This record gives sequence, structure tokens and C-alpha cells, in this order.
Amino acid sequence: MQPSRCSQVLPLLAMLLVSTLVSAQASQPPTLRIDVHQVKGKVSPMLYGLMTEEINYSYDGGLYAELVRNRAFQDNRRGQPFHWVLYESGNSDAAMVIDPSMGPSAALPQSLALTIRNATASEPAGISNEGFWGIPVRPNTVYQGSFYAKAADPAIGPITVSLINDDTAKVLATTTVPTLTSDWKQYPFTLHSGTGTPSANNRLVLTAGKAGKLWFSLVSLFPPTYHDRANGNRIDIMEMLAAMHPAFLRFPGGNYLEGDQINERFQWDKTIGPLVDRPTHRSPWNYPSSDGLGLLEFLEWCEDLKMEPVLGVYAGYSLRQVFVQPGKDLEPYIAEALDEIEYVTGNTDTKWGAERAKDGHPTPFKLTYVEIGNEDNHDRSGTYDGRFAQFYKAIKAKYPDLQLIATTLVKSVTPDVIDDHYYHSASQFFDDVAHYDKADRQGPKIFVGEWATREGSPTPNFNAALGDAAWMTGMERNSDIIIMSCYAPLFVNVNPGGMQWESDLIGYDSLTSYGSPSYYAQVMFSNHVGDQILDATLDGTPLRFFYSVTRDSRDGKLYLKMVNATASPRTLTIRLEGVSQVSKNGKLISMSAKTTESTNTILDPKKIVPKESTIGNAAAQFSHTLPPYSIQVMELEAH
Repeated sequence: MQPSRCSQVLPLLAMLLVSTLVSAQASQPPTLRIDVHQVKGKVSPMLYGLMTEEINYSYDGGLYAELVRNRAFQDNRRGQPFHWVLYESGNSDAAMVIDPSMGPSAALPQSLALTIRNATASEPAGISNEGFWGIPVRPNTVYQGSFYAKAADPAIGPITVSLINDDTAKVLATTTVPTLTSDWKQYPFTLHSGTGTPSANNRLVLTAGKAGKLWFSLVSLFPPTYHDRANGNRIDIMEMLAAMHPAFLRFPGGNYLEGDQINERFQWDKTIGPLVDRPTHRSPWNYPSSDGLGLLEFLEWCEDLKMEPVLGVYAGYSLRQVFVQPGKDLEPYIAEALDEIEYVTGNTDTKWGAERAKDGHPTPFKLTYVEIGNEDNHDRSGTYDGRFAQFYKAIKAKYPDLQLIATTLVKSVTPDVIDDHYYHSASQFFDDVAHYDKADRQGPKIFVGEWATREGSPTPNFNAALGDAAWMTGMERNSDIIIMSCYAPLFVNVNPGGMQWESDLIGYDSLTSYGSPSYYAQVMFSNHVGDQILDATLDGTPLRFFYSVTRDSRDGKLYLKMVNATASPRTLTIRLEGVSQVSKNGKLISMSAKTTESTNTILDPKKIVPKESTIGNAAAQFSHTLPPYSIQVMELEAH
């Protein structure tokens, strides 16, 4: 018997109706529900900070404002110093060589010996330094410098110091040191540049106009520095860091703390005091460190940006799998760490507190966190558990209030904080945003001490910024247990040969600097965060959409962070529950790009930057659309 036509049509209509309902439901924008009165936890006040180390010419040739490269003639080959050349004008004739037995101090036992065979006042001879890919000169600027020198015969006469442009041979600034003596002495000088345009292709030249022999060491030149600090930092880079409002600085760095060998570790007591007493040392990234940015300079950096120091102390492991066994062999390194802590925090009636006062800073620094070692999970000897326990007990015995950070899991004692490191692609961070959502709240607190989305070179592209922002939403949602976080590496010199590690937050050459899209994502997040984590849920699981919500309990401002990591716009309904009043005018900070490969460069530094606008339709429930590939921070007034 054949079924009726009606019985065939009805199931089809039913299927069509169901399909239409499902399609209508699917087309409805997802709803983000935020319960303003449901506080899930407290946001750590130290959530966003800085991590730094000597990599990519981060200190020398970067943040540290010294303009002379190889200033103490410690970087040499076959008796000749790198980055220095003879300067011979006209018929002048000279020769230079490293003298290994003639130096101004025990820390700097060698110098550059210059023998001038022929020279006149109009055709002088001397030496010149190329700086870090050129010496930047700006118009109407005062430069402070000095050098150590001695002469075989003071009759050699005055030394002329000049800044000379490599392209035009024009003298941009010059001064004269009247005479030398036969003993080592420091000779300060000041250079004043005239009118003109900023340029980087310049060099520092020291010359004499008579025949004779003289020795140079520790030739130094500084531009104006941040807060006018002697031996200070570059103004432009410090201003970029200040814009991040960082809560802390983790220093002196990861691998830079350990060194390849034990004697190449960061020996803090050799980085304090006059520069002539700092011996310099090799960094693990295969170039020498001047140690001009020493322990006190790190602390003053914290002071200038109102950050807390997070002090890393050497814990008996160096990168070439060289380690110190726990027990008696480790005791000298523990004593070294205790002395370092005393230098930071001790009153002037302590040995090292008095030394800090002698170095110009009598007031102790606040110190809460000390990290013992760095990435000791790489130590194949398995000694970190014992080494950490020995450090932990010794430091807690003298400084019970210090919070001690372990660099990997340990069983011997329970650390106050564990340092986790993550270097991923954007897609890996997208997939791992919920990493800490179910973390044990009874265990040690978490310090995400190094993390970055590694896409883009030398600085991250916009896809990396999307990965970074997504990961930051996860850290914010869990900032009751994640007490600190910091991106790494922080800096890169973008000149050829300046980079050892790709995807770095801030790029620069000798003259200018710029922020990557990831830098601006950091600024957006760190400048807009409350002290309470609010309960927020999203209907469904929209592809690659990420969010976090915090609230400032003092003024009621609500901060909603959103990331759309897709090529399509994303519309959602925002519903604020538990509120009686919402200001219709809110603030929106937005950053987006046409493609994920888009980025900023030294030549196009502001291609991608956040833009601020006003929301005019905020309410207890309202609709909002995010552009493709976008990062947004919404600031609302809700009570």
C-alpha cells in the first residue's frame, strides 16, 4: 500500500522547521554574562612586570646609555681591539696595540697603547670608536664623557675629543683635555653638539698633535639619561617601559645570571662601585658585558619606574652543565647570595649596607621576592632539589619574611612560589588559555617568569600579539594564584648582528626605538586592570574568542578584555548582572590589523597602535562587535 502524499510532506516540514530553529539559534550572538557581585578572587597587584637579561644587546648597546663600544678594551683579537681603529689625518703616522700589563686598576689590568710616530696640530693622530652600530648625535645636546690615560711624556700635549660624522667628516662636537700626566688618571670632558639633524653614522675620536706614546682605558660617553642619572639609561626606552606601568623587575636575567661557566656567572659584587673597579665578564650570548648596568643600577632602575625588585641569585648551576653539589661545596655561593641580599636591604650599620651607602644610596631597598637560580629543570645532574633546600633554609633563617621562588618543582621543601616559563606559537597559546583554570589553589603561588608568543622577527607580528593577549586573559582570570608575570625577552637591537633571539617586545637601533604589537597589548592590559576577578561566562564556545573581566573595588570601574583571533567580525551580547546603574558612555581601547603578519618596524614604528574611542550604548545588556583580528579593552562604569 502506497503512503499518502500528506504523510510524506509532514516529516519534511518538521525537519525543515527544526533546521530553521537550529539555524536561528546558531545565528544568535553569544552572550557574555558578567556577575558584578560575584567576586572569584583578588587580582595580584604585581601581576604585570618586566624580565630582563643581557641578550640581543639589551644592556650594552640597548637600555644602558653608554655610547662607546668595548670601552675598556677587553674585547680583542691578535692584540687589536674590536670596534676601535686608528685615526690618521694627512701625513700623521701611528700604531696601536693592546698592552696586557698596563692598566688603571686591578679589575682592568690592560689598556690600549697608542704610539704616534708623526703628528701635528693640523694633522693629528689617534683612535676612534664606532659605537654600537654608530654613535647617535642629536642637535643642541650635551654629552658627558671621560677616559683614563697616561703618557710616557706629558709633553705630548693636549688630547682633542671629537664627534665626527662618517659620511661628511664634519666635526659635530669637540673639546680639549689640556694635558696628560705620567700616572693613570681619569679625565672628564663635555661635548656640545650644534644645530643640524639627528644622525647615527658618527664616531668618537681622540687625537694628539705631537709624537709620543700614551695609554687609554675606560673611554666613556653618555647622552642625556633618564632622570639625569649618572651612568644611566636611555630616555626613549625608559619612557616606553614607564608606559607599561610595571609592578616589578626580575633581574639580572635568566641565562645571564648563570653564565656558561661558573666563573662567567653574574658576580654581583664585581658590578658595584666605580666603573674602573668592574672587571667586565663574558655573557652567555657570546659577547662581553661591560657590567656598567650592575646591581645598584638595576635597583635604581626599579626606583625610577617605581617597581619592586625580584632578585635572582646564582644557585650553583651554569649552562654548560656545570654544577655545584649540595653541602659544603655550595656554602660559598649561599654566602654570596646572603651578602647580596644585605647589599639590597641592609641598614648602613651592616657591612654591605654600608658599602651600598658608599656607592651613593644609603637608603635600603624594599625586597619581597628572591628567585633561587634560573631554569634549573635543565640541570641534568638532578641537584636542584638539594641546592634549593640549602638556599631556602639559609635565607629563611636570616630573612624569614622573604618569599623564595623555585625555578622548577622541588620535593625537599615547599617553595613560596614556582616560576613557570612558556615559549609557544599563537595557536598553542590559544589552545592553552585555560591552563591554570583548575590549578591547585592550596599549592605554591605561580610566577610566569618568562613567556612569549614566538612569531615575527625581530619583534612580534600581530598574530603573536593575539596569542599574547589570549594568554594574558587566562592569567588575569587566574591572578589569584598567578601573582606575577613578565614577557621575555624584553629588548632587541635590530641592527645586523644585534639579535640572538627572535620575537622581542621592544626594538631599537642607536637612534630610535619602537614597540611591537605585543608591546602595545601589554600596555593595554597592564594599564586597565582592577583588583577583583569577576565571574563571567560565555554561552557556547566561539572559535578563538578570549576574555577576562576585572573590577576596581574603589571606583567600581569594570575592565573587560576581549580578543578576536579570527578573520571575521565577532558580535556578542554583553549582560551585566547584579547592577542597578550603568553609564551609557564607556571607553574602548582597540588594536587590530588587516592580516596576522602585519607588524611594526624601526622604519614604520606606529603602523599598529591602540586607538581609544567612546561606547555610547553601554547598558545592563547591550550588543558589541569586535573587528577581525582585534584586541580590545572595554572600561565601563557599573554600580
